[in-house]
Amino acid sequence: MFSRIAPRYDLLNHLLSFSLDRIWRRRTARHFHHILMQADARVLDLCCGTGDLTLALWKEAKRSTGKCPRIVGSDFAHPMLTLARKKHSGHGPQHYAEADALQLPFADASFDLVTAAFGFRNLANYEAGLREILRVLQPGGEAGILEFTEPGSALVRPIYHLYLRRIVPQVGGAISGSHAAYSYLPVSVSKFPSAEELATMMTHCGFVEARYELWAMGTVALHTGRKL
Repeated sequence: MFSRIAPRYDLLNHLLSFSLDRIWRRRTARHFHHILMQADARVLDLCCGTGDLTLALWKEAKRSTGKCPRIVGSDFAHPMLTLARKKHSGHGPQHYAEADALQLPFADASFDLVTAAFGFRNLANYEAGLREILRVLQPGGEAGILEFTEPGSALVRPIYHLYLRRIVPQVGGAISGSHAAYSYLPVSVSKFPSAEELATMMTHCGFVEARYELWAMGTVALHTGRKL
């Protein structure tokens, strides 16, 4: 499914979010400035798709250090990675790995930062995914998960549901040619743990200082946690 929608993936991300997705990714990168400013920082961007967050992290690190940082983008959909490499050839992150986020091909304690933007909810097992992130983080390393979440506001929630369940499948399906993919999106969001539940799950899996920030009227959450 993700391979089929790859050619229109970026266009629809920007269109359906009114380009706010660009701001959310840049904001996530800035949140981890304290890690990215370290010249020897090792970073993994999971479920990277066509590499938009990977690029935002790379730019933040390069702006801080003046050097081309070592940032790896990982995804299980080959066409997504092909587009990422093409987009960033010569002016962005160059390291990509085709891999299952539940069985990463990296040694224990390989990274100082692991991120995921709008892809973590697609994992078959969230706890297994969190434990795998924890495994590849070095002690003191941090994780950042940017995801959609159900808004708590009684005023925002019905508008959000209307947009996500009616408009997104119609527009996304028409432009991508895959109605199934953009009908899947609202279903995946509705089944995803709440922001509070995900923070609790992170703590249960071994993260410390697990917390979250709500953005965009409570429809997007950035979860963060650290490995002891």
